[in-house]
Amino acid sequence: MLNGLSHSGTPHNVDFLGFSIYKIMSFVVMVGSSEITDRNLDVSEKNIKDFMEALQVAGQLSADNVLQTLKLLKVKILNNKMATPRCQKVTDIIVDYMKTMKPEGELEELCTEVLLALGFQSPGIVIFKLWDRWHLNNLPPNGLLVAVGRLIFCQGADPYIGVTWEYILHLLRMAQKEDDMLAVCHVLKGLVISARKHLDLGTKNDEIMDITQEALSIKAYLTLRVLFNRWSLRSNNKVTEEALVIIGHLFFLIPSSKLKNQVNRLTRWLMTLMSAKVAPFYISQCIFQLIDALALSGCGGINLESQLGNIIGMLFKQLSETVEDSNHHSVQDHSLSLKAFYILTKLYNDRVVTLIRENVESKDPAKIVSTIQIFTDVLQKVPQTEQLKNEVMHSVIIMIQEDLKPVRRVLLNFIEMLIQHDYLAPPQGSIIINYVIKLSESDCSNEEDIQLTCSKILQMVTLPKLITLVCQPSNTLAFVPLSKMATKMALRARSLGQVPYLSSFHLRPTQFISPQKLLTHLVMFSLKPYREGEFGVSSLRLLYALHPITSLHPVINSNVGQLWMTEIPQMLQMLDDHTEKSLNQEEWEGRLLQAFLYKFFGFTLRTSRNIKMVQMMLSAILQTVHEELQEREGIAVALSIVSMKHLKVTLDQLQAYSAILTDKNSSSILKLMKEHQQREWGLVCNIIYLSYSKIISESKGAIFMHLDDILAIVLQHYRNCIVEKDKNLKLEYLDALTKLINILSSQPMAFQFKFPQKIEIVTFMMELIREEPLNSISSSIRQRAMNFITNFRKLHPLTEVEERTELLQTCFQSVLCLPSTEDLQKEASSSQEAQATEDLLMETLQSLLRLMETLIVEMPSQIQYCLEHLNIWLNSQNDNERERAMWCAARILGFTAKWNNFGVEIKFSRLGCLVRLLAMRCQDPVDNICFLSSQAVYNLYRILLLQKQMQRKKQGLWEEEGKSEVYSANVFYNNTFEIAKAFAEYFTETQLTHLVLTAMEGLTDSKATVSLAAAQLMSAVMKERGRDMIKIEEIVEGIVGRLNLQLEPNTKEETMRAMCLLAGNNTHRVVPMLLNKTLPWDRTNLALWKAFGTRRETTISVLQLLIGILEKLHSREESREMAFQPVAVTCALCEMLSGSLCQEAVQELYPRLLLAILHHLYWVIEQNVPQKMVVYNREEGPGRKSKPFDPTSCALEVVKLVFVAAAYEGVVVYANQHHCWDLLSSPKFYYIGIMDLTSGIVKNCEPAILHRILNLIRNILYSSNYHRRILARTFYAQLLWHRSVAQTVGQDFLGNLIKWTNEPNIIMKEVGLRGISNLALHPGQERDLVKISATSALGHMLHRVHKFKPGAITRREIYSFLVPLLLSIQDNNTEVVKACGGALTEWTKVIGWSSLTQTFQHTTLSDHIQVLEETCKYLVGTKKIRLVGEFLSQSFDFLTSPQSFLREAAINFIGLTIKRLTMKRIHEDDVELLQNAIGSLRNDPVESIQSLVTTTLKNLDEYLNPESISASRMSQLSNNIFKVTGMKTSERKKRLFKTVKQERDDDDNQKKNIWNWLRGPLNSLCNWHNRRVKTTPLIIGNSDK
Repeated sequence: MLNGLSHSGTPHNVDFLGFSIYKIMSFVVMVGSSEITDRNLDVSEKNIKDFMEALQVAGQLSADNVLQTLKLLKVKILNNKMATPRCQKVTDIIVDYMKTMKPEGELEELCTEVLLALGFQSPGIVIFKLWDRWHLNNLPPNGLLVAVGRLIFCQGADPYIGVTWEYILHLLRMAQKEDDMLAVCHVLKGLVISARKHLDLGTKNDEIMDITQEALSIKAYLTLRVLFNRWSLRSNNKVTEEALVIIGHLFFLIPSSKLKNQVNRLTRWLMTLMSAKVAPFYISQCIFQLIDALALSGCGGINLESQLGNIIGMLFKQLSETVEDSNHHSVQDHSLSLKAFYILTKLYNDRVVTLIRENVESKDPAKIVSTIQIFTDVLQKVPQTEQLKNEVMHSVIIMIQEDLKPVRRVLLNFIEMLIQHDYLAPPQGSIIINYVIKLSESDCSNEEDIQLTCSKILQMVTLPKLITLVCQPSNTLAFVPLSKMATKMALRARSLGQVPYLSSFHLRPTQFISPQKLLTHLVMFSLKPYREGEFGVSSLRLLYALHPITSLHPVINSNVGQLWMTEIPQMLQMLDDHTEKSLNQEEWEGRLLQAFLYKFFGFTLRTSRNIKMVQMMLSAILQTVHEELQEREGIAVALSIVSMKHLKVTLDQLQAYSAILTDKNSSSILKLMKEHQQREWGLVCNIIYLSYSKIISESKGAIFMHLDDILAIVLQHYRNCIVEKDKNLKLEYLDALTKLINILSSQPMAFQFKFPQKIEIVTFMMELIREEPLNSISSSIRQRAMNFITNFRKLHPLTEVEERTELLQTCFQSVLCLPSTEDLQKEASSSQEAQATEDLLMETLQSLLRLMETLIVEMPSQIQYCLEHLNIWLNSQNDNERERAMWCAARILGFTAKWNNFGVEIKFSRLGCLVRLLAMRCQDPVDNICFLSSQAVYNLYRILLLQKQMQRKKQGLWEEEGKSEVYSANVFYNNTFEIAKAFAEYFTETQLTHLVLTAMEGLTDSKATVSLAAAQLMSAVMKERGRDMIKIEEIVEGIVGRLNLQLEPNTKEETMRAMCLLAGNNTHRVVPMLLNKTLPWDRTNLALWKAFGTRRETTISVLQLLIGILEKLHSREESREMAFQPVAVTCALCEMLSGSLCQEAVQELYPRLLLAILHHLYWVIEQNVPQKMVVYNREEGPGRKSKPFDPTSCALEVVKLVFVAAAYEGVVVYANQHHCWDLLSSPKFYYIGIMDLTSGIVKNCEPAILHRILNLIRNILYSSNYHRRILARTFYAQLLWHRSVAQTVGQDFLGNLIKWTNEPNIIMKEVGLRGISNLALHPGQERDLVKISATSALGHMLHRVHKFKPGAITRREIYSFLVPLLLSIQDNNTEVVKACGGALTEWTKVIGWSSLTQTFQHTTLSDHIQVLEETCKYLVGTKKIRLVGEFLSQSFDFLTSPQSFLREAAINFIGLTIKRLTMKRIHEDDVELLQNAIGSLRNDPVESIQSLVTTTLKNLDEYLNPESISASRMSQLSNNIFKVTGMKTSERKKRLFKTVKQERDDDDNQKKNIWNWLRGPLNSLCNWHNRRVKTTPLIIGNSDK
């Protein structure tokens, strides 16, 4: 670098700092030169390097130079594409400079702009500078934060949103100063806005962000929490405003559930900010965003609803602010507040309207005015529902009632808007009209502009519309002022020459009142001229003002109009001359209407062609007096006459007149005294229904087209009744309606039509029935209602199933729940009343029965549903309710069974439920109920049998006569089993299942007899048809759940039996469900398993499945984790086999069950079972604690129980004596335990059982499962102990055993040798071959053991092989001798007796005595007296061998050994033992052995008493010396044997002779081999896995 400078003329001795300043100044001069522009400033490596150095010593440069440099650099970066490394370097320079120099003002802004220019090319480079190491504990420069905040919006910044947000969360916690907070806000605002943009664009853009939507929502929520917890946002400053903007965007990113949880806190915070005078715009914006975000989820949530008051309060306050059009924020504030109101109204229409109404209903005029303005705006944007209209009208009415002067102007504007939205339609519209009319009166003291507004409002209503409003019944209260206004308008029009001709009314009858109705309406109002002040007078004046309607209308007779033009002025004058008190009402009415005879009236109208006049006159006659029956009948007759020509008109007038019954606003009934209102309502009702009846009678069929509409009107009369519905009114209504329906039902043509309103009327009758009290029967309303339905049944459509259901339930509830007859009579005040009550009750029951019969006749197939609805009352706790219900069931089934011809098949799709319903009551505590139940069951059986016979006859099949006599009601009486047996053949699978499911419900009945009947029914059905059940899982869970309850003992026992039958028929579905229950099982589950062992068929089926589960789950090598199901199987078996009734089933499955359990045991003991794990608890008896079992002990317990259940207790005794259970509990000694257990089986089981076991295990001798192989081969080998097994024809026992001895697994070798030794016990052609194989295998094993240099313990065990091998050399078979020689050769190598190696290696049959003698000589020469004793003791076993050569060889070995011993130094007990052992063969059947025994004993005596005189004298001298000195002679005798051997039984001795010499040492070899060799194939129990 210095060399480079020298070439440019720079002195070589200039130092580095000076050189740097020199270069920097050159760069600055170049930059500052007027000749250098942004175009010739190259963003090259050299310039970057110079710029880096310039900024590094920037403190020595002027701010102007740095500023100029940064400006040119920004321009160049914007105009040139930079390489990424170069861009990185420049970014590092700028950020380092900002960190070091902390520039401010324009310089800081310019640094930020340079970073932005760099970021436009590579956003990631700038963004990544946020988390440089030096930022970990410090905030990045504010300029960097501002730049990142802007870059986040740029294209290419998407992959950095998530990671940037993560770092900003850290910075949020660090920022303390306002400038730092604002800088962080820049980044955070960019993040939230950018994230919202990507989410709004959909999943395609979501994929390019580095954060998922779920993670983004979590970040947003954490950000909100940090802002709340770390930043103080409670004052009016810029940070708070920026935070409000950020938080508003966060609302759309936070999960709606979390956001809803923050609503309360956010609301309190916003209220605090309002108190702090934060700019309203930011608060309004935040509130709007919060509400908008919540609305996106579909509902605002509970918290928002709870904060509505506070939020709306804030919005009200925001809207109260003065709007400045020049201030954008002010305009936006107002707009956002209104939008928030709009969203809230959509979310909480009722609540928001209520809250607004609360403000409207306040006493503060200013508040009301602002609220009305809001209401005006919001109301136009929401759906105009009827509820909303009613609520708004309510508020308006309140304001009208308050009538605050400051509010009037705004209120009228609001009303004007309401009129535009048809708010005058509701009943309250008349109040508004009255209010407007009141304010528009000339004598009002209102301001002129208010009167003008009122006039404007009224002008919006046309005269036809105003007249219509006048005549509407809902506006009756406003009639007088409205009529005055209408009169004034009409007269004003006439004075202007504009005739108010209204004849066009008839062209739009749905929009305006017709001229005929108008005329009639005004005339009828004129009947009472002083009613409510000026009611009649106003009617006449309006009628006169509308004169042309009476004379020029083309429909109304002109003569009538002219008459009125003459009469009305006279009548008005008459009213002016009188008062209400002085007016003669009769004269007035007579002059007004001039009464005619009813019939004349009817015929006159009948012949009239003037429809309008007919309408008017009909309306008039209906309004006449009707107190007397003759008057009501006369009116009905008149209307029926008119209907013959004008049917539609007559019906319309009746309908219009009937409004008096339902319209509170227009009905004159309510004007009467309360005590007269019900009577008047009844009279009117009577007139109308009597008229309909007369019209139906006179009609020739045309009326039937209108009957459905008439029935609908009839219903509305009662439903909308305007008076109190007392008992008398109901009876009058029912009487009138019943007469109408009876007339209708008597018309033949009625059955040709359908009346959809029939269902509605029946529903109404049910309502009447429901309204009747259940604790008394004081009226006949329920009876008349049921009779009405019964009479009404003929009309179409027929009642559907759903309607029938509701009808029956209603009637049953009303009748069956009535108190008992005795209770009702007690409540009576007299005997006559008591008798009347009893009669009424019986009549009501008969009415109920007739109704049921009617429904069955209509739809016979639905009888079962009719009966099922009695279920509630058949199961009632009240005796009288059950008895009435069963009475109904028996009567209705008897009614059905009496049909001789079943033309329509009655399908009992839910026969099971029906039988259950009736059968359970055959054992009811009330004897009469039992009797009725048996009758009902028998009748049901008759129905099914008759239907079956009919079907068979149709198919041409012969039916056995007299079969129906098999059963009777007496047979079914108190006999649930017979009921189930009788009906079993009729049940489908579904019906069976429903029967059981519903019967389960009766198990918990409080009455013991009923619960027992339910259990017996289940048990009987499962016995007969258990295999046909479906929904087994539901049944099992239901039974188990109820068994967990406190059932009666007999019920519980019967339920257990039912479950046992179910399991026996559906084993593969029931058993797995119970096995899956969590261990340890409770008492209920244990009791179920025990029950499965009480029935042979069930026990066999369940045991087969359990065995299959164990075999299947353990068919392959399992993981080391404890499996659940096999352990559960053993727990189940513990219970099943613990009973005494399972013996036969277990004996049938004995061998297979035993093998499956033993295999499972092997699997269990190798698992990692948690300590103190309890899977099964067995009850030990009353007062004793239960005994816990872990998986191993549970499996062992099952093994014991299998033997006990199979009647082989002797095997368990044998196993206890030989500690088999301990061995079976250890993976290491499991196979030994199996050997001993097999020995017990061989001793205690019959040969047939042994052969069954053999047949099972031979198929798995070479299984791929190691556990199975061990189990099978061990059984196989030990079963050969029994002669019958060993002599099985066609079995290659020896071939299999030899294969196993050649396998590398030492356990397999041992098992093979064990089998070979067992084979050797039995005489046969293969005896020598067995011996040769066993000996060769032993030699091979010793050869393998020698390689690993066994220790002293193993060597000591190996010693025990010497004697059997030595003795076997004397066999006459040369191959045996050769095999023994080879084994002994390997033995000497292991023990280290090398001097004998050559002796054994070349052993032949001819030199066996020499070999034996050499061995005994060497043995005694070792001077290991205890070892010699062990060998001698071992030889004793062979003295009892059945093979003579072994007995002879044993005598030779003993003789040659004692020959080398100094016998006089051997303990007398040991000598005696030797003499006894040898002497035991004195009577041996082989003479040579007898001779050898005699010789050996003689030699022994000589060895004990030597004839050496010197030795004798020396001994005598020693004795004398001891006597002289007084010392005792000490004879130090040596012991050859540790203990005296005990006698064993012959079989055991024979077995031990052959096997003990091999098993013990071989076990030691196995143990030693496991310790020494971990990686070789000789791994016990695991070599083949």
